[in-house]
Amino acid sequence: MAAKLHPKPVAHMQKVKALKSGGTIGIVAPASDVREEDLLKGVSELREMGFRVQYSDSILARHYYFAGPHQARARELVRMFENPAIDAIFCARGGYGCHHLIATLISEQIKQYAKIFVGYSDITILLQYLENSCDMTCFHGPMVARELALGEPYYVKENLLQCLTDLQPGQRITSPQLEILQSGVARGRLTGGCLSLLTATLGTPYEIKTEGKILFLEDVNAKPYQVDRMLMHLKLAGKLEAVQGIVFGEMLHCVQGPEQEYRLQEIVLDVLKDLRVPILYGLPSGHTATGALTLPFGVQVRLNADEKYIELEEAAVAC
Repeated sequence: MAAKLHPKPVAHMQKVKALKSGGTIGIVAPASDVREEDLLKGVSELREMGFRVQYSDSILARHYYFAGPHQARARELVRMFENPAIDAIFCARGGYGCHHLIATLISEQIKQYAKIFVGYSDITILLQYLENSCDMTCFHGPMVARELALGEPYYVKENLLQCLTDLQPGQRITSPQLEILQSGVARGRLTGGCLSLLTATLGTPYEIKTEGKILFLEDVNAKPYQVDRMLMHLKLAGKLEAVQGIVFGEMLHCVQGPEQEYRLQEIVLDVLKDLRVPILYGLPSGHTATGALTLPFGVQVRLNADEKYIELEEAAVAC
């Protein structure tokens, strides 16, 4: 397959400041409620890495299945951005709830206080908001009460720290479990997230922008026919017409059952083979069994499907 190396120009992205040793990480819970035990384990992990940690007592609040009322969660998120003592923001967990916050946020307000923001799953909603409405780089990565609470090897510490602290380009993100579904080389800004969350915003002002992008897609516990349906939804919505390349996550537990006689990779390729772009499958970021990687969204990358890696053509952070 011919290389796709000339995507159309995209809007300038605001780089967030690199996280330094001794910096302060603020923790937020913009979605589902958080277990204190898990939170404290994740906090300990961050402190062992040499960072200070701040969070509000309200992080343990509960309102139905949310981490407190919607307005309170939104206020705490904005407060963390506005607080000059906070150098980076990590999400405690995903679940569900960010849909309720998104319309209350003011992009110009947040852009003034651009800083590192890390999460995945339901946090996909906020990642896309920061990338598209605020023109900010952000990070699809491990969460405090999930992977960080479990510690290594449930996330890759070196990769996380390199993304958040390294001012040099050239980092290669890869995994031994990657499979080539379609070969080729392509360039573009990396974007994406949890597939079910991305399709849930189609037709709204907050839907994903894919033109000229390298698209990362992952999910958990989705049946193969549901993955097929979501990919077709993106396709019929025109969101795959101008992508430069696609990388799938581990797609954890995305099986029909033990009697299944086909692989999800076959289903994916059957839906996407006419796109004629490089496609990799199996990069562990987001919902993974182990070894969760951090991916910088909004950053220019080179996807080499033949050699199974994503290379950062620019640093994900700035001075």
